[in-house]
Amino acid sequence: MEENKEQILVQHLLLKEETAWKELFGAYSRNLTYVCSRYIIGKEDVHDVLQNSFIKMFRSIESFEYRGNGSLKAWMTRIVVNESLKYLKQNTELKYVNHEFEFPDIPNEEEPNLEEIPQTVIMKMIRLLPDGYRTVFNLYVFEEKSHKEIAMLLGIAENSSASQFHRAKAMLAQKIKEYKMSKKAQYE
Repeated sequence: MEENKEQILVQHLLLKEETAWKELFGAYSRNLTYVCSRYIIGKEDVHDVLQNSFIKMFRSIESFEYRGNGSLKAWMTRIVVNESLKYLKQNTELKYVNHEFEFPDIPNEEEPNLEEIPQTVIMKMIRLLPDGYRTVFNLYVFEEKSHKEIAMLLGIAENSSASQFHRAKAMLAQKIKEYKMSKKAQYE
């Protein structure tokens, strides 16, 4: 959305104009659904979290500070991520590896080449990760949070966050390897 349009939309949102909220929903709901579905698996749950997110946006639009083009999207994304995390904490039993326990090391293989795999396939693989792995992976990769920040957000130890991320990456690498092998087998 252009900077002028975004600023004008924010002004109308601050006036609580229904048409502005409809425009906001139309312009951003697809992207926000995508963000939410990285954390939440069930379609109905994604819908509920998005609905709660939009309610939160509506109630807190006065706290939004326009900082240039893209700041509205960033603000909304942060709300969706926070609402997704809140949902996960309340409705799922997130399993995090406690740093006190020892697990065998996962071999540190070279990074898989992702260019050969469609983004939708990679996202499906991410969605198949266990809740704890997926949550830490998303926060680290997509939200660019540090392990310290993730630990604070999720109430876990910092090295547990790093461990979860490491294991999520290893699982994804294995899924990518299996995917490539299955594709290769199709063509032989």
